[in-house]
Amino acid sequence: MSERRIGVYGGTFDPIHRGHLEVSRAVARQFALDELLIVPAHRPPHKTSRVIADAYHRYAMAAIATLDDERFKVSTIEMEAPERPYTFETLERLREQVGPQVSLFFVMGADSFEELHLWREPERILDSANVIVMTRPRHALGLTQLPARFAAGLIDWRGGRLEAVAPEQAGGVYLTDAVNMEVSSTEIRRKVRDGEPIDDDVPPRVADYISKYALYRQS
Repeated sequence: MSERRIGVYGGTFDPIHRGHLEVSRAVARQFALDELLIVPAHRPPHKTSRVIADAYHRYAMAAIATLDDERFKVSTIEMEAPERPYTFETLERLREQVGPQVSLFFVMGADSFEELHLWREPERILDSANVIVMTRPRHALGLTQLPARFAAGLIDWRGGRLEAVAPEQAGGVYLTDAVNMEVSSTEIRRKVRDGEPIDDDVPPRVADYISKYALYRQS
């Protein structure tokens, strides 16, 4: 039996918003996580066409957004190793840190999951962690391009099915539609640039931080 369950939620978080927090709460509840690591990317390998806010601003916003939930921690693991930006590398480093008895759950969106065949060494992700795929209700997942191990191991929890998670340390793939909240970091940046309010999109402390440091004014 696994001693602990730790979630790993990677992303740009530029900025972190209420949708990210709803996903965090939902997976922590549904998968009985003891801890959820929010992992801001130093510079995502697939996002090279636009300017991204400094990693330390994104870390600070994530930290202040999660102060009220002791289960949520913000990890600097990718910021500290920008030369190793790939997900499989992050998960392998985390596996080394937490040991073999901890169940790791890597959280990703449906769009990213459908493009997993384009990622670097995708099958090594399953060697280190389980995968939680956050899908939209009634979203038809495209599975034809998935690596065989991912497609073969799918466990569909969509539609409110809440079953006990088997205590494997890695290798499972779980689909869930527990969150249906349309919030976009791209739209938030646009609103800031155009002088529109973002109070409904981000926690108040994050809105204050964005204003104080004049983030996204030119993005």
